[in-house]
Amino acid sequence: MGITVSGAGEANAEPDMVEIDVGVAVLADTVEAATQIATQRAKAVTSALTAGGVLPEDMATTEYSIRPEYDYSDNKQRLLGYRVSNTVRAKLRDVASTGPLLDSIASAGGDETRVNGLSFGVADETSLLARAREAAWNDAKAKAEQLAALSGHTLGKATTITETIQGPGVPLPRMIAADMAMSERASTPIQPGTSSVSVALQVEFGFRE
Repeated sequence: MGITVSGAGEANAEPDMVEIDVGVAVLADTVEAATQIATQRAKAVTSALTAGGVLPEDMATTEYSIRPEYDYSDNKQRLLGYRVSNTVRAKLRDVASTGPLLDSIASAGGDETRVNGLSFGVADETSLLARAREAAWNDAKAKAEQLAALSGHTLGKATTITETIQGPGVPLPRMIAADMAMSERASTPIQPGTSSVSVALQVEFGFRE
């Protein structure tokens, strides 16, 4: 005989890292031409990432594709050329540098630049998770103690605990950067917000005899 309750807890922290999905997409008349241009642009973007503080071990290619592209207007199929896409996921450990880094990437990649999205997070999630878990436990136990008292029982030990974790990370909308003179404008404004971890517990308590 016992009681089952749920508890929820959340912990927040300022992000100390950001992951960026960035690359180039080039359309040209031939595969060879598209590949050559894409290679040049991708190398420039990679150099911008390195110069902006991204470590080589924090960069990984996530997509590379070559495909024909067609125009289907007027019920006809017309070959426009060949599209070469090269995407890299990069991890920046200095959140304050995100805006200037995006500007450098846009300048390096030119009109072929693609920034598919970025997400902020916390490098060490251990303490964040521990705080959320403690809050969820306190919530569950408080509910159980109240319900036990209302039913005329004394709460015993927990016999079963089920945990569900959600987070961390704060996704931002898709961004497309344009090739502009960096000296003529301010750096791209980026608001990292907060990273959060949520823990939900389902706890079964026994009653003391």
